[in-house]
Amino acid sequence: MPEQSPFDLPEGDPFGPHTLPYGVFSTADAPDLRRLGVRYGGHVLDLAALPDALPGTVPAPHAALLTATSLNPLLAAGRPVWQEVHATVRAALTDPAHRTAVAPLLRPLDDVTLHLPFEVADYVDFYSSEHHATNVGRIFRPDGAALPPNWKHLPIGYHGRAGTVVVSGTPVVRPHGQRKAPADPAPVFGPSTRLDIEAEVGFVVGTPSALHAPVGLDAFREHVFGVCLVNDWSARDIQAWEYVPLGPFLGKSFATSVSAWITPLDAFDASRTAPPARDVAPLPYLDDAAAEPGGLDLRIEVRLNGEVISRPPFAAMYWTAAQQLAHMTVNGASLRTGDLYASGTVSGPEPDQLGCLLELTQGKGPYLQDGDEITLTAWAPGPDGARIGLGEVTGRVQPAAELPAGRPA
Repeated sequence: MPEQSPFDLPEGDPFGPHTLPYGVFSTADAPDLRRLGVRYGGHVLDLAALPDALPGTVPAPHAALLTATSLNPLLAAGRPVWQEVHATVRAALTDPAHRTAVAPLLRPLDDVTLHLPFEVADYVDFYSSEHHATNVGRIFRPDGAALPPNWKHLPIGYHGRAGTVVVSGTPVVRPHGQRKAPADPAPVFGPSTRLDIEAEVGFVVGTPSALHAPVGLDAFREHVFGVCLVNDWSARDIQAWEYVPLGPFLGKSFATSVSAWITPLDAFDASRTAPPARDVAPLPYLDDAAAEPGGLDLRIEVRLNGEVISRPPFAAMYWTAAQQLAHMTVNGASLRTGDLYASGTVSGPEPDQLGCLLELTQGKGPYLQDGDEITLTAWAPGPDGARIGLGEVTGRVQPAAELPAGRPA
């Protein structure tokens, strides 16, 4: 049987011509040379080589962007350039006249190493699932209100650590920290015993904004380049002791895993959906009643050691990505190219739709053990029955690192 052409994708492949996510890769013959690529089925298109392979099809300014070693220059170029580059790439992969020239630029995924696709500027994590926030509130505050009084008035968020955002496949080392159970007389120090996951969706900022210039709901598409899956690993025992009064800190900042592939925002046009009905009217800068539907119908799967343990629906999120961006900048804070913000844990109303072990086990555990591997995958409905894929996020838990001599044990 003749070998199947990389251009002929299996029916239903989520990485077809309607998806075309961007990433950064290297090859065994040049491991230190990072190149931009676009995923097409089970292959990676070498973007740096595209202008020479198809002379005249890539404008000179765009060609320079494609030879960068990260996505940041392309992100900063703005939406008109994103659309022009995307159109060029799609034509290169779908026009039969280009097959002979483009075929040598397609490398099997198994033959490349994938890297963090962009340089992360700032990282913000939100808390935008009403189901998740309610469940967690009942676990942490069984005698109080599940939702804090501000929850339905604004998208709650916190600033995380950009330096610990890692690409899918990077091992996750169990963190050390202080922990104290309610009945304990004093805190103790040591490795987290309640290591958890958070299945989230991330949004990557391309076009920056000026200081003191809030970004309105209608400017969302002008600033956000693409979408990726996120696992915001959480040490629940460290988090529970530290989070009052200022919120998450060491319990979150040790690792945040993101996909190696950033799917363009425009690829999700067919999966846009209205967010859930709101019983509290948002303030004008968050009022999206007259805006395009701000929700996304993403179907997420969470696997623990290969077994599906949850299917969180992103369409159930109370606050949308456009509202999160508007709130994040309404005080005059500026956006930078490479900013990443995440949705917060995605959970639905059903027991098999919960996005973290804290919810899945009602706070009782078990939590992650050393050697456990978590994999997130997702897809969204696309045009004409196609599926739009998001690159997977995988991480395996490694034992806590040995502390340097003289440090507390």
